[in-house]
Amino acid sequence: MSTIDRTTEPRTSIATDEVALLERYHRDGDLQARTMLIERMMPLVRHIARRYANRGEPLDDLVQVGAVGLIKAVDRFDLERGVKLSTFAAPNIAGEIKRHFRDRGWSIRVPRDIQELNAKLTQATDRLTTKLSRSPTIAELAVAVKATEEEVLDALQGAQSYSTVSFEEPIGENRTALELLGEEDPEFMTAERRVLLSNGMRVLADREQEIMRLRFFEGLTQREIAEQVGISQMHVSRLIRRSLEDMRMQMADVDAAPAPQRRLRAA
Repeated sequence: MSTIDRTTEPRTSIATDEVALLERYHRDGDLQARTMLIERMMPLVRHIARRYANRGEPLDDLVQVGAVGLIKAVDRFDLERGVKLSTFAAPNIAGEIKRHFRDRGWSIRVPRDIQELNAKLTQATDRLTTKLSRSPTIAELAVAVKATEEEVLDALQGAQSYSTVSFEEPIGENRTALELLGEEDPEFMTAERRVLLSNGMRVLADREQEIMRLRFFEGLTQREIAEQVGISQMHVSRLIRRSLEDMRMQMADVDAAPAPQRRLRAA
């Protein structure tokens, strides 16, 4: 196993550089530092993804899913925790991949041998596609997995039970199953969200509330907000990130006072 795939402690110079990048991103809003961190941690993503590669999903797809977990870990990392980014990221990456399997689990129970053959077919398809520079035929897949063509067809058909058909799939006369179901008034959800956001906005100063309104309700870019409010774009980025964190803490705290006093931030 290569050193880059491990989650053990790296050399001091690497750790110091990692901390510097994390500080540049979380304290200064440096997106280039964020990109560098993600790129450096991708070998860890691939290492973890390979553990789940024989479960019926292409390795490239698992790497992409794991990368989402890595990005979330980088964004959620707390510099005050005193742990390495790789230590924090590893369970986040694995958790994201596990959720992928959970969300895409078999909708209809099919025989175990069909599931196992489908997993082999997934690996064989990836391997043969790379080797042949085209999609393999049924006959070629049958030879690769040492099965009959009929068994391969059964397995491929069984794979369709891996996920359900969308309610938006047409079922005749341009109608969908969703149109046949009763629906809730969307305003109920809108009202609930407004109450939740109102509770979260209470902890923000007036300027922060205005910035959040311009960004998420008016749809202005950070540059447009900076010009309108009269501060730098980087300052806008930091205020948005800090405000979102304050709002999350407020909305998660069920014991918070109903109308806490606003905290005024220093510019």
